[in-house]
Amino acid sequence: MSEPRELPPLQGMMRLFGAFALALATFMNVLDTSIANVSLSAIGGDLGAAASQLTWVITSFAVANAIAVPLTGWLAQRFGAVRLFTASILLFTAFSVLCGLANSLQMLIFFRVLQGAAAGPMIPLSQALLLSTFPRQKAGTALAVWAMTTLVAPVMGPMLGGWITDNISWPWIFYINLPVGLFAAVVTWDIYRDRETPRQRLPIDAVGLGLLMLWVGSLQILLDKGEELDWFASPVIVALAVTAALGFCVFLAWELVDNPHPVVDLRLFRGRNFWSGTLAFSLGYAVFFGNVVLLPLWLQEYMNYTATWAGLLTAPVGILALLLSPYVGRRVGRTDSRILATIAFAIFGVALYLRTFYDTDANFGFLVVPIIVQGAAMAFFFVPLVNLILAGLPPSKIPGASGLANFARITAGSFGTSLAITLWDDRAKLHHARLVESISAAHGSARAYFGGLRAAGLGSRQAASVIDHVVDAQARLLAADDVFWLSAMLFFAMIAVVWLAHRSQPGHSSDSASAAH
Repeated sequence: MSEPRELPPLQGMMRLFGAFALALATFMNVLDTSIANVSLSAIGGDLGAAASQLTWVITSFAVANAIAVPLTGWLAQRFGAVRLFTASILLFTAFSVLCGLANSLQMLIFFRVLQGAAAGPMIPLSQALLLSTFPRQKAGTALAVWAMTTLVAPVMGPMLGGWITDNISWPWIFYINLPVGLFAAVVTWDIYRDRETPRQRLPIDAVGLGLLMLWVGSLQILLDKGEELDWFASPVIVALAVTAALGFCVFLAWELVDNPHPVVDLRLFRGRNFWSGTLAFSLGYAVFFGNVVLLPLWLQEYMNYTATWAGLLTAPVGILALLLSPYVGRRVGRTDSRILATIAFAIFGVALYLRTFYDTDANFGFLVVPIIVQGAAMAFFFVPLVNLILAGLPPSKIPGASGLANFARITAGSFGTSLAITLWDDRAKLHHARLVESISAAHGSARAYFGGLRAAGLGSRQAASVIDHVVDAQARLLAADDVFWLSAMLFFAMIAVVWLAHRSQPGHSSDSASAAH
C-alpha cells in the first residue's frame, strides 16, 4: 500500500485546464441523463418500440449508475482515483458510441446499462480531484462552479438532443461524446497522473453487491414491464415481485451483520437527519424526474412538437436555477436548511399544479411558465437537502453517506419515471373510455361532426380515425393533468418529511456542496 501524501494545489494554466477537463467530463455524464428524453419518440420510431418500453432507455442508465456509485470508494482504493476516473471516461465514451450503433431496443438498453455503470464513479471522483486542484480556501468557489456545471447539463440536454434528433439523427446524441470524452480523458491523465491517490487491496462485499443488483434490477424490470404484462395477472410479474422482496430482505440482513466492508453502510440510517433527509431527497427526486421524462413525451406525441421545440420548451427551467444557486449556496450554513428545502418543495408543488391547467390549445408561452417557475425549486432542492443529510456526521462518514444518499436518489428517479409513465398510460385508458361514452351519449353532436368530416372528403374509416385521434389526444392530456396534480400534492405533503429532521448546524455547507449532485 502506498503512503498517503499531501499534494499541493495546481497553479496557473494547469489548474485551469485540470478544472476544465473535470468539469467537461462531469458535463458529459450529466448531459446523458437527459439528452435522450426528447429523442425517445424518434428512437421508438426507428427501433419499433412502444412509449412504455422507451422508458427503459432512461431507467436502465439510471439504475446501473446508482448501483455503481457505492462501489466508487472500493474501486478508487484498489486502482487509484486518477486511473479509475480516466478509465471511467474512456469506458463511458466507448459505450456511448455502441449506444449509437445499436439496431434494436434490447441492444440499446444493454449498452445504456454499461454506459450507466461506467458513469458511476465519475461524479464522486470529479469532486475529489477538483478539491485537490484548488487551495482549501477556494474549495467553496471550485465546488460552486462544479455545481453550476451539473445544473447547466440537464438544461442543455433536451435542447441539444432535440436539435440533433431533428437535424441529424438520434444516434448522434451518443456519438457527440466521442471527441468530448477523448479530450477530457487525455487532459485529465496528462495533468493528474502524477497525483495518483494511494492504492490498497481491500475485499469487496461480493454478496452484498450481488443482492443489491438482484433486488434493484428485479424491481425496476417489474415497474417497466408491469403495464405490458398486465401486472400481477402475469406469473412473470409475480416472480419479479417475490425476487425483489426476498432479495431486499436478505440484502438488509447481510449488510447489517458484522461486515467490515459493506457495499452500503446501512448503519447510517440510524441517524435521524440521514434517514429523513434521504427519504425527502429520494421521494422529491422521484416525482421530479418522472415529470421530466413525461412532459417531452406528451409534447411530441400529442402536441405535435418536434424534438427541438420540446427541448426549447423545457430548457428555461435552468434560468432561475442558475440565477438563484449562488444565493442558496451563500444561505446554506446561515439559514435552517429545512426552511430552504421547504421552499423547494412548495415551489415544485406550485409549478406542477400550474401544469394542470394545460390544454391541447395551449401555446408555447403558456406551457413554459410553470417550467420557468420550477427552476427556482431546483436551486433550493439539492444543496439544502444534502446539508441536512450530512449534518452531524464525522468527516470519515461523509463520503459513504453522500454515496448512499445519491444511490437512493438515482434509484428513486428511475422508479419514479416508470411509475409516472405507467400512471399516465392507465389514466389515459380510463379517460379514453369515458370520452367515448360521452360521445355516444351526445349522439346527435357526434353524428354532425362525423358528417362534417365526410363532407370534407374523408371516407368513413378516415373520419372515424380522426375522431379517435382527437379523443386519444384529449385522454392523454387529461391523464397528464392527473399526473401533474398528484405530483403537486405529493410535493406539498413531503414538506412534512423535511421537518422530521433536526435543524442542521452551520459548517456543513462545503461538504454539502460537494455531495449535492
